[in-house]
Amino acid sequence: MAGRTGAIVSLRGVAKSFGAGRHGVTALRDVDLDVAPGEFVCIIGASGCGKSTILNLIAGLDEPTSGVVDVAARPALMFQESALFPWLTVAANVELPMRLAGVPKRDRRARVEQLLAAVHLDGFGQKRPHQLSGGMRQRGALARAFAQDTELLLMDEPFGALDAMTRDALHVELDELVRDRGLTVVFVTHNVREAARLGDRIVVMSPRPGRVTASFTVDLPRPRRIDSAEVAAVAATVTDQLREEALVHARA
Repeated sequence: MAGRTGAIVSLRGVAKSFGAGRHGVTALRDVDLDVAPGEFVCIIGASGCGKSTILNLIAGLDEPTSGVVDVAARPALMFQESALFPWLTVAANVELPMRLAGVPKRDRRARVEQLLAAVHLDGFGQKRPHQLSGGMRQRGALARAFAQDTELLLMDEPFGALDAMTRDALHVELDELVRDRGLTVVFVTHNVREAARLGDRIVVMSPRPGRVTASFTVDLPRPRRIDSAEVAAVAATVTDQLREEALVHARA
């Protein structure tokens, strides 16, 4: 499903401020962004540039101060921390969105088994989150996001706290699951290589107040390796843009 512009997500002239007067902070200013159905868009920029604020606006967790946010699908949101409920088993955490949606119990159980298998957690459904490693908890959070049966997945640095090997394994799984399901993804990261590894497009934000200053199409075949020369070349180009943004901001 696409919105009026043909995009599944469309931001037009979006600004977001917090507070008022001399203590107020303008997080975003004049942000224009379209995300096409099935596109994997990575948003990258300096800390505090408003990347997470954009996700919150798309998710409907906040309202813009000005401008228009048009979202044509109900999104699922995944955070840096797994945010699994500690008193529920992994299976119950994955099942929860379906329970809330009124999916019949028999259908829920079959779907939970499929999702846990898809993220390589089959056999761990009856464990509680504290019994799993960080990477396994993120796999559970990914399964729970897919359980919401949505076209649009919003991801806020979901692998930022993981070690390199675990992160690489989850990149592979996410890439396969997104392609299999034809999902649209908006992915916030500080890791330029990660953006080049995963994204169809990389959107660069300026330092605060955040604006979209550049967009790079990643025209590389999949699957990709994060240590490949091609991914490294894309990452170098984006890094040069980020350095230029930092210098402009420092001189302002």
